[in-house]
Amino acid sequence: MEHLSFECCEAVPVGIFVVDAGMGITFFNSTAERITGYSKSEALSCKCFEIFRAARCFEECPLRAALEKKDTVPFRTGNTILTKDNREIPIEISASVLSDENGNITCAIECFQEPLPDAARDRAKKGAPRNRASFDDIIGTDPTIRHIVDILTVASKTDAHILLTGETGTGKDILARSIHRASNRREGRFVKVNCAAMPGELLESEFFGYKKGAFTDAKTDKPGRFQLAEGGTIFLDEIGDLPLALQAKLLQVVDEKTFYPLGASKPQSVDVRVISSTNRNLAEMVEEGLFREDLFYRLNVIGIELPPLRDRPSDIPALTDHFLSNFRPHDCGASFEEALSAEAKDLLFHYSYPGNIRELKHILEHACIMSQGKPITAAMLPPRLTAGAPSKQSGIDGPGATTDFMGADAEERELILDTLRRQKWNRQKAATALSIDRTTLWRKMKRLGLRT
Repeated sequence: MEHLSFECCEAVPVGIFVVDAGMGITFFNSTAERITGYSKSEALSCKCFEIFRAARCFEECPLRAALEKKDTVPFRTGNTILTKDNREIPIEISASVLSDENGNITCAIECFQEPLPDAARDRAKKGAPRNRASFDDIIGTDPTIRHIVDILTVASKTDAHILLTGETGTGKDILARSIHRASNRREGRFVKVNCAAMPGELLESEFFGYKKGAFTDAKTDKPGRFQLAEGGTIFLDEIGDLPLALQAKLLQVVDEKTFYPLGASKPQSVDVRVISSTNRNLAEMVEEGLFREDLFYRLNVIGIELPPLRDRPSDIPALTDHFLSNFRPHDCGASFEEALSAEAKDLLFHYSYPGNIRELKHILEHACIMSQGKPITAAMLPPRLTAGAPSKQSGIDGPGATTDFMGADAEERELILDTLRRQKWNRQKAATALSIDRTTLWRKMKRLGLRT
């Protein structure tokens, strides 16, 4: 009876697949074939995570959530999957479990579809791969950021491996895609692997693929991410989480441009450019024996450290404009100057952003939901911002500021603070307005307890 009901779903315009208790696919309809690019015969021989290859498969799998809750995961749960030809596409998901007459769970079913055109356009705005060779997605005029872009504009034209470091949320993913688009490999694929999202035992097959018969469930050959990236770029995100055993095999690929798929007796040649990223200190990991020194130097031919947002406050207005244009696209007041009150602007400038640009995005999304199209006030920002708000009575200006300033120091502090505000915290412009150089301004800010 269940088999017949699944067959009735064969031609519906929504992707549908069914998995057993071991997450093996037992049904795969024609729409699922169209969206993923995999045929039914290919899918029925695989686990679902081998077909969809999404980070959420290992972190917040909707099917596992449905099995745990013994309930339905509502539609519009978002995910991004890789198609057979390795295109990243967004989908929206609903997952449910099916039980027998005794209430025992027999299988899980997932429905998925591509989002509506508006959602697809939003995704394109937020960094989908596009056919243009530029760094236009890198928002900001901070000198450090512009210097990074200058370096990468030159380095991207070479095949040198690049290591991007920096705190979580600083934009390493977007920068990696920009490097690929600006490179001579832009007509090839950009293939991303999150080294922290999969168990070590699965990463090797994801990297290098496997041959039919390599293990019990290997019923067909499967290409790995390095093969899929042939002629293009492979982006190894969170490289610091790569197990030591796999680091040795990655070193061989980087050095010799060959690797062995699981179960293969002959090496496979590959021509890829490697971009890696991490929020960890790889040099310290090398000293502690947690990361191979030889691999570190191979990947770090061009090393780029992205600054945290707290070190580039002058870019907050431009980043705010970018995010508001997504959250309030039809609002004429969708800009930093028009959409936020003076107090809200001050809070954004003085917050420390432990989550960096990604956190700013979520803060603004929260504010837009609370504001319902009205100007954004301080009360509409998340409580964590207002909890550390400057006190007008005490003279504190943000976290870490001091209060014991009197006389000439107090006057100088107020002058610098006023100038910084008028120049939207652009330190170069503020220094010019004050007729001092940028280094002197930085020293004064540090001495006077202003955020640096």
